[in-house]
Amino acid sequence: MIFTKPKKIVIVDDDSMFCEALKDYITRKINHDVKVYATGEDCLQQLSSETEFLILDFHLNTHVKDAANGLEILQVIKKNFPKIHVIMLSSQERYTLAMQTIQKGAEQYIIKGENAFEEIAAILNNA
Repeated sequence: MIFTKPKKIVIVDDDSMFCEALKDYITRKINHDVKVYATGEDCLQQLSSETEFLILDFHLNTHVKDAANGLEILQVIKKNFPKIHVIMLSSQERYTLAMQTIQKGAEQYIIKGENAFEEIAAILNNA
């Protein structure tokens, strides 16, 4: 039997119920070390180079004046932590949005839907 070290994963999403459900799924199904942040700013203050994967909501903090959105946080992360693998999440099924995030450094674009957790788990397991 092969044992692998748990991956260090960060989830950034202002939907606390979604975050906790995804965290529970990842820790229960594939046993990884998961931290959750509600804002990009909180994430950036705590982020370290030990993080391997960052799951980031595109429409982050749209209700908070002057808060950075997911695309802005993505750019800061890729500039300061280029080795972190970023998975962008969005409820938007727009091709142009997906391509924009990929061009800015996200490795995957996952649409929030009924299969999102399974898609994320597959990416994490195959990395």
